[in-house]
Amino acid sequence: MSWSKRDKQVWENIENWKQDLFNYEANDIENTYVKWLDYAFSSIPEHLQEEFFKRLDGWLFQIHSLIQGSQMQNDARERILVTARAFSKDIDTIEDLQILNIDQLHYIAEQHAGRHRIYSLCQGGITGTGGAIALGSDLPALAIINLRSVQLIALTYGFNVQAPFEMMTSLKVFHAATLPSRLKSYAWAELMEDIEKKESDFFYEGSEQLTDYTWLEGPLKHCFKGLAITMFKGKKWSGVPLLSMAIGAGVNYQLSRKITDFAEKFYQYRYLKEKRQN
Repeated sequence: MSWSKRDKQVWENIENWKQDLFNYEANDIENTYVKWLDYAFSSIPEHLQEEFFKRLDGWLFQIHSLIQGSQMQNDARERILVTARAFSKDIDTIEDLQILNIDQLHYIAEQHAGRHRIYSLCQGGITGTGGAIALGSDLPALAIINLRSVQLIALTYGFNVQAPFEMMTSLKVFHAATLPSRLKSYAWAELMEDIEKKESDFFYEGSEQLTDYTWLEGPLKHCFKGLAITMFKGKKWSGVPLLSMAIGAGVNYQLSRKITDFAEKFYQYRYLKEKRQN
């Protein structure tokens, strides 16, 4: 199927975005932080690291499965299809969504991505109150919100995350989107390699390892957010810790924005690639 003029414009935008991704250079502060992290993990025995990250991967798989099997997710799938049928009455399944044009798909994806960015902002605001439960639940809540947003973006572009290949791919997209900026280009290249190797939706033949110590940079930075919240939660206006709530909400919103932007670029790329091939 040939591309429209708009398809070509979106493809060029993605190519420019990719160029920025591959040209990113870490600053001195980031390089110092990386050296410190390398040194810290070099003192931990490898078998303990492997066991820890194996459990962390298992936790992400479990969250993905719980989200995928939830009634809330089933309702969201149906809302995607209902919205899509407003554009075309020929849509019956998730795969049929690819008959829509890229602006129609972006409209549907943005509805769900925007909603989840708001969820993330509200979660950050709650975390900013400084309560022990709120601080402790922040990272698990962020993982659930953002994994779900990646799943819904994948569904919008016609990729059914219930299939084993697409399930693993959506997890890798989430992982790539949460990596430090200097490592995202490597993760993007790995995703492209997985797509090239794909033979069936029912088999995934790439590496199933997701996390390693480099991925922990993101969660560790959120620990600094928790420290800032703890420092400023005592500064209240009318009994409300507005500053710490603003810190929590702002950091969480920006993280979700980066994740949804990365995920949509990836699935737009796949949609356009498959459209050109078909």
